[in-house]
Amino acid sequence: MRLWSALAAAFAVTLAASAAHADESLGAAANASGRYFGAAIDVDALSEKPYRTLVESQLTSATAENAMKWGEIETARGVFDWGPADAFVAFAKSRGQKIRGHNLVWHQQLPRWLIGGQFSASDVKALMLAHIETEVARYKGSIYAWDVINEPFADTGEWRHSIYFDAMGRDYVALALRAAHEADPDAKLYINDYGVETAGPKTEALFNLVAALKREGVPLDGVGFQCHFVAGSAPDDLADVMGRFATLGVDVAVTELDLRIPLPVTSGALERQADDYASVVAACVSTPRCVGVTTWGVTDDRSWIPGFFSGYGAALPFDEQYRPKPAVSAMTKAFTAQRR
Repeated sequence: MRLWSALAAAFAVTLAASAAHADESLGAAANASGRYFGAAIDVDALSEKPYRTLVESQLTSATAENAMKWGEIETARGVFDWGPADAFVAFAKSRGQKIRGHNLVWHQQLPRWLIGGQFSASDVKALMLAHIETEVARYKGSIYAWDVINEPFADTGEWRHSIYFDAMGRDYVALALRAAHEADPDAKLYINDYGVETAGPKTEALFNLVAALKREGVPLDGVGFQCHFVAGSAPDDLADVMGRFATLGVDVAVTELDLRIPLPVTSGALERQADDYASVVAACVSTPRCVGVTTWGVTDDRSWIPGFFSGYGAALPFDEQYRPKPAVSAMTKAFTAQRR
């Protein structure tokens, strides 16, 4: 009983310290550094007032977690369900939030009719281009940036085999970027990947791809660093890596940040998580071409982590009761450090 009382007291102190910095929203703090703070949004949850209020008050950018993916939009060939995506875009626009479109070309969450069909290489190319042109044109003028290419490389740094790569080889990347640019010339176009936040073969493969695309005049505006980490293990060379990519003439952004914790959660783990959230924000702030930070979700009750990483959870800045965790004050301080 005494142990439980001590743990409860420690959590209360930790959360109270976090709440003390909650008056300044993360969006406002990011704006002070000339950047945005965003999150992946569960569109279905926007009907719940506490969730909607948190999204409205904290974010200056929004990404649809699933609603804009091909498998969600074109459930049968030529049959479209734009309802959730339209609702998301309308919501974010009405709140003045930048919208990151996610995503156009990915090897997962594809329509069943596509992955189960018997399509030739030329068919796959035509279908990919039609999908890009249709979706990007629908939201022309509303989307700040598109994750056009998502996760093109395997963890080894080799090209990831996918329906696209197997049909077109590496050419699918340039084809997709050009199609997106033609459909909306004003949208920023990104390649987005995980495991590229520190030096290694996958990072080098992505760097070489970006360099080649820029040499070839392919429209590419940015590189997204997903940043899915275990708390306490965020890389210490993230700023160096982002700065190196920026030398190629592209923006960089943190696009899917979360920091999972082994369960059960302890106050020490929350502090380590806060330190890592702060270090990622600081890396962005110290990189002139880093335009913003997006977390992959807002609250722990709607995080993807428990369903994919057994024994882990509590990965986001707000807990299951929507209370700010130490990560919130840590990020706020990191965003605003230069103005103090």
